[in-house]
Amino acid sequence: MLQAALRSGTAGRRAVFEVFARSLPAGRRYGVVAGTGRLLDAIEAFTFGPAELEFLTGNGIVDGPTAEWLGTYRFTGEVRGYAEGECYFPGSPILTVEGTFAEAVLLETLVLSILNHDCAIAGAASRMVHAAGDRPLIEMGSRRTHERAAVAASRAAHVAGFTTTSNLEAGRRYGVPTAGTAAHAFTLLHDSERHAFEAQLASLGDGTTLLVDTYDVERAVRTAVDLAGPALGAVRIDSGDLGAVARDVRGLLDGLGAPDTRIVVTGDLDEYGIAALAAAPVDGYGVGTSLVTGSGAPTASLVYKLVARADGTDPGAPLRPVAKKSTGKPSRGGRKTAVRRLDARGTAAAEVVSVGEPAPAGHDRPLQVPLVRGGEVVGREDLAAARARHLASVAELPATALQLSKGDPALPTEFAEGGPRR
Repeated sequence: MLQAALRSGTAGRRAVFEVFARSLPAGRRYGVVAGTGRLLDAIEAFTFGPAELEFLTGNGIVDGPTAEWLGTYRFTGEVRGYAEGECYFPGSPILTVEGTFAEAVLLETLVLSILNHDCAIAGAASRMVHAAGDRPLIEMGSRRTHERAAVAASRAAHVAGFTTTSNLEAGRRYGVPTAGTAAHAFTLLHDSERHAFEAQLASLGDGTTLLVDTYDVERAVRTAVDLAGPALGAVRIDSGDLGAVARDVRGLLDGLGAPDTRIVVTGDLDEYGIAALAAAPVDGYGVGTSLVTGSGAPTASLVYKLVARADGTDPGAPLRPVAKKSTGKPSRGGRKTAVRRLDARGTAAAEVVSVGEPAPAGHDRPLQVPLVRGGEVVGREDLAAARARHLASVAELPATALQLSKGDPALPTEFAEGGPRR
């Protein structure tokens, strides 16, 4: 596309691309914007060096003029979007990229690969967080996905409310708090379970978490308390009927004088499994496979569509809406803005998407913020801000948003004509 547009003289036309989802994953009530911070870093670093250009030209993928253009590529346009942690709905314009067609079209795969993955993970994580209530969750999915995806998944889960991660690279790179437990292999390494527990306690202290289901759970719990006393931090259960085993272990711990020792459960949990344990005496959850695969929805199905373009290459040329008419995959032309319409109590009532500026209303909350201006990143923020935003965004949704049963999006998306905007 780039090579052909450069040759036809249309590559310099001003263009507006929009990222949105036509629908949410089946049965989901809301989506979660995640990956924005990673995307901003990626846009800032997106260039073509000698090795990339040699590959492109040496394999006949692009011609000489195109390679020359790519050699000086830097995105110099504008990006606006929903801030990280914000909830979104079908048709929400969660990202708007404006620049020349050539500059903006090159970002399509970069944008979609980051946002589709991270939004999918955050959407699943948010459901798990609300199923868990006030009990903390540990992200433990690194061994169930690609090594780079594992780091991104840890970050996205933390945005949506997971407390800690077992992925140390996510801790190093993004500051996500880290936590972990011992595996069955550690117990099996030693001559007995007692020797394994003694070694772990000697190295990590009484506050550590001991895995108690390698052999016999009751015997392991008794051994753990015998060695650590009431100061034992936690025990982990990874198999069996987690609710029933947790109740037995809680009674045993209390009877042995360790009422403050916590119980952490793991083992193929998802939001439904977590919700089913709501009445069990569980103090925390570790979640892996289901989280890093989006709990059945491994992509957010976001698309990147051209919605407006100029007729010429003059930077001041007006933009006109353009849209696909494809059966089953239509798009809406024009650069959009969005607000969340709130009622008098502050509860969200609708997602209002307008071409141009929306008509003002007393309880509307604007959703888009500047992220890149003139090619310079202006919307970078820390993860704490995204986490706080997500909590606030979910809190203003109607109660139906938190239901795990299948249903329609919690908010309707209303499309309206706004005021003029170039």
